[in-house]
Amino acid sequence: MLRQCCAGFGNLALLGLLSSLESAAGGAIAHPLAVRPPMFRPRARRVIFLFMHGGPSHVDTFDYKPALIRDSGKPLPFDKPRIQFAQTSNLRKSPWQFRPYGQSGAMISDLFPLVGARADDLCFLKSIHGTNEAHGGALLKLHTGSDTFVRPSMGSWISYGLGSENQNLPSFLTINPTLGHGGVGNWSSAFLPAVHQGTPIGGEVPVEKATINYLRDPDGDPARQRAQLDLLGEMNRQNLAQAGPDAALEARIESFELAFRMQTEAPETMSLSGESVATKKLYGLDDPRTASFARQCLLARRFSERGVRFVQVTHPYWDQHEDLTKEHARLASEVDRPIAGLLVDLKARGLLEDTLVIWGGEFGRTPTLQGKDGRDHNPHAFTMWMAGGGVKAGFSHGVTDDYGFYCVDEKVHVHDLHATVLALLGLDHEKLTHRHAGRDFRLTDVSGRVVTEIFA
Repeated sequence: MLRQCCAGFGNLALLGLLSSLESAAGGAIAHPLAVRPPMFRPRARRVIFLFMHGGPSHVDTFDYKPALIRDSGKPLPFDKPRIQFAQTSNLRKSPWQFRPYGQSGAMISDLFPLVGARADDLCFLKSIHGTNEAHGGALLKLHTGSDTFVRPSMGSWISYGLGSENQNLPSFLTINPTLGHGGVGNWSSAFLPAVHQGTPIGGEVPVEKATINYLRDPDGDPARQRAQLDLLGEMNRQNLAQAGPDAALEARIESFELAFRMQTEAPETMSLSGESVATKKLYGLDDPRTASFARQCLLARRFSERGVRFVQVTHPYWDQHEDLTKEHARLASEVDRPIAGLLVDLKARGLLEDTLVIWGGEFGRTPTLQGKDGRDHNPHAFTMWMAGGGVKAGFSHGVTDDYGFYCVDEKVHVHDLHATVLALLGLDHEKLTHRHAGRDFRLTDVSGRVVTEIFA
């Protein structure tokens, strides 16, 4: 009816709705980011995705392989994949020792001693597999479910399905996003309403200087801004009345309105000045090695506790075709303390139980050697872990072969991962659809199985 009347959601946004309003007739949602009820009882309300761009090596971090130690230097005793990103030689053991952690006894590499100390909070998925050997395709597959077509990202689907718990902030934020390997496609809303697109923070500047672009008006006069928006809104309403519904124009109107509202809350959220010295130290803001990623993780907590539905933080660049021993050690030292601090902080604040934390990259790496000290891309088996959000703590799901090259039991495809994340949020991946170009699309395309085995 709204579209027929040429009003649409854009016009409703111009009314200055600052909260979730529902129509008395039928409970229709009036605001595009209003909170939407889940389809069934959710285990989590929000997501923090810790994305390790480049592909960390699972056999050097969380997938312990004694046979790889035993047979290091020998040829792989079975066939390598038909399609490989590059050639590799014989088996190569991990340069790091693995040790048992916690009551669960999870075997974790010396690369992650502080995350290891949180082992009893973690749920490992050790049999993730995808379909693409290249970074660009693998990133798009992990973020959007497709490595061949433009599709909405996981964060956009979650925003579309559940809305935002804070109308003064975006529902989907991505901190320090990669601008390569799929670029904006990794946080795009594609054919979903544009209001569900991820809002980037940084990506081209050091994290300590990153902000939301154009957050502050140099004039600093809210009354003048409101008058300008009202005038612009009237002009756009006239346009809509003459030309009919226009999704792009309505999205632009809503972006202006959201930007206006964000001025009341985003600057304070972006500022860490109110955090205690102890909290900053917990995350690692006092150490130059960890300070950058610590800031990202602390911002993720601050935005999450204020109602942002999906926050992604990205740490590059785990792509060691050479210098794996040196570079994986450096990269892990930058993120181990901030990640552990985030888990401790969320748990202490009572947020971990309904916040789903996800860690992982776009693929793993081969157990075979590349060059003198490297490993190649491996989408056929890799490890991700989750914490909080209704998953089993101190639990491990899935098995790879003796060397970690292929998944062999309890396999979890990327579509299964997406279906599981949506289910933890109370969304049925088969019913969360959007009609576009004559068919109903969904995050999991025509696949996906919910891995209920990891549910607490």
